Amino acid sequence: MASPLAVANAYANIARLAADVPRGANPAALIGAPPSDTSFTSVLKQAVNSVEETGHKSDAATRALANGKSNIVEVATAVAQTEVAIDAVVAVRDKVIAAYEDIMKMPI
Repeated sequence: MASPLAVANAYANIARLAADVPRGANPAALIGAPPSDTSFTSVLKQAVNSVEETGHKSDAATRALANGKSNIVEVATAVAQTEVAIDAVVAVRDKVIAAYEDIMKMPI
């Protein structure tokens, strides 16, 4: 199950991508020259940075608990959010690998 934060980020990315497409434009014509800030690479970098940030927040919450400045509920929530984010990245990676394998199986 995805966390509300991860889902909100995904919807925001999709909305940003959709806002860049002019009304009535041919999507096939737009494939050749995507805007640099909405390229697959930039979206992927944003996703990885988001997962990394979530991991850092989880680490900070764990350190705060060890120092007696936090409670176990906050740490468990942070760790669960990190786990969901990592699971999402692994699922995307698996889909990319499967797509690559399917492409490599296609006859030329």
